[in-house]
Amino acid sequence: MNPHPYLRAYLAGVFVTSLVLPLILTVFIVVRLVLQLPVPIERGLIFPMAVVPAVWGLWNMLWLVSHERTHLAAGVHGAVLPFVLLPCGTLVAHCLGILALGSTGVTWFQACSVPYAWIAVGFCFGVAAYYLVWKYIVGFVNRVLGIA
Repeated sequence: MNPHPYLRAYLAGVFVTSLVLPLILTVFIVVRLVLQLPVPIERGLIFPMAVVPAVWGLWNMLWLVSHERTHLAAGVHGAVLPFVLLPCGTLVAHCLGILALGSTGVTWFQACSVPYAWIAVGFCFGVAAYYLVWKYIVGFVNRVLGIA
């Protein structure tokens, strides 16, 4: 019998983001303070730093709940997560005035324009990265915690 499998699934999902997001925050702070980039990066960090770790933990709990019925591999389940995070992140960024959607691309902080083609390529790389992280790291932590 597994005591508290959902708690362990949540902790396994939060594990990766708890290690990676502080490193990303450090890079952004260096870019903002050392390179004196005049873009208010801090406003763009609120959503990822607050929501993404919790979403990863809940997503891993959802994998645990649905795994018996779907037999979906952890990597495939994790690769679906960007399809949830991108629209939610875009909506929040648009509502906060961080992101403006245009006809040919998006503009971040009224300063940096990115064409939709680059976003599509980046999204494909992101899906691949999520697949690999969920397959190898989150899957490993799930096995170590005895829930996979």
